[in-house]
Amino acid sequence: MSNKSLVALIVGVILAVVLWNSFYIVSETERAVLLRFGRIVDPDVQPGLHMKIPYVNSVRKFDARLMTLDSPTSRFLTLEKKALMVDAYAKWRVDNAERYYTATSGMKQIADERLSRRLEAALRDQFGKRTLHEAVSGQRDELMAQVAESLNQDAQRELGIEVVDVRVKAIDLPREVNRSVFERMSSEREREAREHRAKGKELAEGIRADADRQSRVILAEAFREAEELRGEGDARAAAIYAEAYERDPEFYAFHRSLQAYRESFADKQDVLVLDPESEFFRFLEESK
Repeated sequence: MSNKSLVALIVGVILAVVLWNSFYIVSETERAVLLRFGRIVDPDVQPGLHMKIPYVNSVRKFDARLMTLDSPTSRFLTLEKKALMVDAYAKWRVDNAERYYTATSGMKQIADERLSRRLEAALRDQFGKRTLHEAVSGQRDELMAQVAESLNQDAQRELGIEVVDVRVKAIDLPREVNRSVFERMSSEREREAREHRAKGKELAEGIRADADRQSRVILAEAFREAEELRGEGDARAAAIYAEAYERDPEFYAFHRSLQAYRESFADKQDVLVLDPESEFFRFLEESK
């Protein structure tokens, strides 16, 4: 191979390398900045095929998809100075490529670290404004919304990051207070149970006393009605007997004497001592 051919080959290879390095592609899931000797000349390169000057310009690309920051479990104090262990996470993405590159050098680890510190500060501030009940259940949605809003403002201004959402995954009590809280809750439940049992016993006594009173009233009313009916029956019987006696006094006297004889001589072991001339034997003497 001649010297001219060798030079032409070398020049061709150099041109091919230069042309190859002159083009770059930014995909739809990326954000990019164009640098010239380390200084930003295009802060927001749009997706597509672009050209640059090799070895003069360089391109830094960043993932523009939704990222997840899983914050470590941290200890926060509520308004009543009660400790809570909070586990939270944030969803974020690159919003301003130039600011993101300037603040983090385009490194996700640095962005996560700085965003995690801001998330912890925002959570500490919001939990410190609320009571235990409000933080756990009463205002939990409002708390997360305010943390997301506050964190988004700081992240966009300082890091070029948009915070899409913040969620609290779990809220627990510290291990050292779990036992005391459990014992306090157990004693409160036992006290409530005793109160309910006492109220139930009191109510049962009242119901039982009322039932006894109603029973006595019903029995008294029944006895009164029975006595009235018995009195009416006796009166009617007496009236019937009197009417019958008036119709035939002699027969009535005879009938009564027979009943007296039957009742007197019913038991053969009984001994009856009477005067033979007694009125009791009048009908027996007449039958001789």
